[in-house]
Amino acid sequence: MRATFRNLYHEFNVAAFFCDRHDHAMSVVRWTLILLPMAALVGTLCAAFLWSLDAATQARFDHPWLLYLLPVGGAAVAFLYHHTGRSVEAGNNLIVEQIHEPGGGVPLRMAPLVFLGTIATHLFGGSAGREGTAVQLGGSLASAIAGLFRLDASGIRILLMAGVAAGFGAVFGTPLAGAVFALEVLALGRVEYGGIIPCLLAALVGDWTCHAWGIHHTPYHIAYAAPATGALLVEPLMLLKATIAGVAFGFAGLVFAEANHAFGGFLKRRIPYGPARAALGGVLVIALVWIVGTRAYLGLGVWSAIPGDPTIAGFFSGPVDRWSWALKMLFTVVTLSAGFKGGEVTPLFFIGAALGNALGWLLGAPLDLFAALGFVAVFAGAANTPLACTIMGIELFGATHAVPIAVACFVAYICSGHNGIYLSQRIAVPKRPARAHTGTLTLRDARASRRSRRPSNTVKEHN
Repeated sequence: MRATFRNLYHEFNVAAFFCDRHDHAMSVVRWTLILLPMAALVGTLCAAFLWSLDAATQARFDHPWLLYLLPVGGAAVAFLYHHTGRSVEAGNNLIVEQIHEPGGGVPLRMAPLVFLGTIATHLFGGSAGREGTAVQLGGSLASAIAGLFRLDASGIRILLMAGVAAGFGAVFGTPLAGAVFALEVLALGRVEYGGIIPCLLAALVGDWTCHAWGIHHTPYHIAYAAPATGALLVEPLMLLKATIAGVAFGFAGLVFAEANHAFGGFLKRRIPYGPARAALGGVLVIALVWIVGTRAYLGLGVWSAIPGDPTIAGFFSGPVDRWSWALKMLFTVVTLSAGFKGGEVTPLFFIGAALGNALGWLLGAPLDLFAALGFVAVFAGAANTPLACTIMGIELFGATHAVPIAVACFVAYICSGHNGIYLSQRIAVPKRPARAHTGTLTLRDARASRRSRRPSNTVKEHN
């Protein structure tokens, strides 16, 4: 009997087992002590940012003349970046690059620069979002904390992903989507499951902290409910319509991303000096306001103090709006291409909800359901994050319509091709299996390859 226990002891190596469990427990404690304060700080900064954003938007409505300072405000922010922030101008792409290959880190000055730059954009009337600011706040703070604790390359990657998750989850009130987004945005066709627990913890704490400061997110509601009778006929037809809409949503995401990169590259070639480029962009936005005769496409588009203005919430309740998606895309492309700070995601929500509203009318489908599908699916196509966007749709609109949401998001993802708003994304699994890939090819490389195949193209664009 003793021999048997002795053999079992040596076979299972009980001491080594408990030593491993001890090391694992200490690692969990260490990471928890790092992640909790980092995520809470990111959530606090996101709360301050969202409060400031609402204040800036209200000030713009109260003082319409602020729009005419847009060229000056844009030039001032670009001047600040030109002299103190050249190393952080790449924004979200810099964070993605550092997660892939930790090196110089993400400078801490990214946080105040993007915070002030985004508030200025919205105060003076630029059409931009807020996700870029939240992600960069999270990434820059995570990088600074990683340096403070002297983490190795693997630890830096995890903490940067957690910072992105905390920022995204807090700014939109969707912690599950924030966690998955941080893991999915790095590469097409692959999710970095190695950081799932840190990202989930960071996203939850960031969101809880933001709510604890009294920040509330806009609620959205889908009134449509599938009929109880004839479900076998109705549901396939509805899913067919969601698939058709998903194709349009993917194409819209593709057009938005390519227009942003192309016009931005054009402006950089013609006007290399950033402040002058931003000033021109401000003038163009003012000109667009005069041409279309409305200021409805400035700012986020989440709400408006002017009755009758198209807003994201309005697309859920009607009436039918056929062209707001295209006008918002135009305003946003001009704003972001000129160098104004903010993000693409909330404008993509607006574009998607407006396009879904129009497609719902065209396909004879419920406007509120298709506005919801467009809300998340255009973003899925432009950011190449269908799983995160499906989860976001469920968090925002409930699980009742999870299937059409998933169909629209994944179809949009496939139809947007190897394009996207984040050029540093790697192509881990090509969307077309016949495509050769190495796993390190980025969307920037794919875009350059496409351009090199055009005989008339002799000038390289820069992101």
